[in-house]
Amino acid sequence: MAQVVVVGGGWAGLSAALALKERGADFLLLEAAPRLGGKVFTHRGEGFLIEGGPDASVRYKKEVLALGEAFGLTPIGTLPQKPAAFILRKGRAHPLPEGLLQVVPGDLKALAKTPLLSPWGKLRALYDLFLPRGGKEDESLKEFVERRLGLEVYEALVAPLAGGIYGGEPEELSMRAAFPQLLELERKHRSLVLGAMRARRARGSREGGSLFFSFAEGLSALTRKMAEALGERTLLATPVLGLEPGKGGYRLHTPRGVLEAEAVVLATPAPVAAALLRPFLPEATALLKGIPHTPAATVSLAFREPLPVRGHGLLMAKGEGYRVRGFTWTHQKWPGRAPEGFSLARAYLSGEVARLAEAELVRVALEDLRRFLGQEVKPERTWAFRFPEGMPAYRVGHLERVERLEMALLKAPGVFLAGNYLEGVGLPEVVRTGRRAAERAVAYLALSPSPG
Repeated sequence: MAQVVVVGGGWAGLSAALALKERGADFLLLEAAPRLGGKVFTHRGEGFLIEGGPDASVRYKKEVLALGEAFGLTPIGTLPQKPAAFILRKGRAHPLPEGLLQVVPGDLKALAKTPLLSPWGKLRALYDLFLPRGGKEDESLKEFVERRLGLEVYEALVAPLAGGIYGGEPEELSMRAAFPQLLELERKHRSLVLGAMRARRARGSREGGSLFFSFAEGLSALTRKMAEALGERTLLATPVLGLEPGKGGYRLHTPRGVLEAEAVVLATPAPVAAALLRPFLPEATALLKGIPHTPAATVSLAFREPLPVRGHGLLMAKGEGYRVRGFTWTHQKWPGRAPEGFSLARAYLSGEVARLAEAELVRVALEDLRRFLGQEVKPERTWAFRFPEGMPAYRVGHLERVERLEMALLKAPGVFLAGNYLEGVGLPEVVRTGRRAAERAVAYLALSPSPG
């Protein structure tokens, strides 16, 4: 019997297993797939380095940065490009205004100059300076931005940015769960624009540096380091087919037989956790099933010729008629990702279109790229990656759902959850949930009598 079995070998599960090892707990990590890393998947070949899932983490959230440094990995920043990001609006690519705080304007001068907004849209945004505070505990992103800054700011600026972070349609995203800092700005400063300006001054501008980082060998370099540190305490291609309470712990049914553990960390997507808990925790199952997930996919396209593109990438404003959510010009964003003379574009898709077969995803991405460029381009190589569970959508009331989920888990002492559906979809938050679940498991073991 292991003290703790971690189910799931993505970054949440790997982080949990590392934390258990650091604390001297006896653990075993089970992963259903033949590889570790979950949505983090780096492909290397023929001089290309392709990220199938996320391609970066952020410097101002230290969890991933600290992990990399602990394993001797040196972070690399993005290549200098100014402006770095563009939004396609009314058929034209416009630079992202400088001074954004998360997804809202924090620089009045940049707001006044941006061609993304009409004169009326800019005037409506400035009306925020005179509006009273909102009174709701939580509201949707669209409701919040439209109330404070107007519909045009939401459609032209906020929706493409938020869609790039969370995928899917961001209208119903919970402010408390997804953008609590912006809610706090309104409560503290009354005006969202003034609050964003003051927060920017307090933190200093990030425009001059690299907000995002990766590693020279891609994000999977950290996956490999974590896997090496865990050694033989991981079992690949070992799905958990069933979970049930047993004497002094839990029984996990796998193709390798029945395993026993005093505690279990479920570091799986929410739908998988729901299926495992269904036989003995119906309330937790219902809460997990109630977290919507949007399918996601990426397509990378390699070209021998230079593409006529600027910056690191492009997001699509609402109503532009594109099926991709955005493009990253990988060869201009990261060093060493394509052979000399090649261009490398990555398309991001979410929603129903992301369910298409890989060949169809490539076709859709290429059609949208040709439409944007206004010219025929033929890729030398293509790669497509599909993520059926995709991204969790933090709807209004998400934090209350998570609190109820924690309460429901009290009926199954020794079961702990980790993953991107709890407190943030970014890699730092995923790592944090894994470490926290491990700490709770260790505390539980210390308080529980030994079985037998």
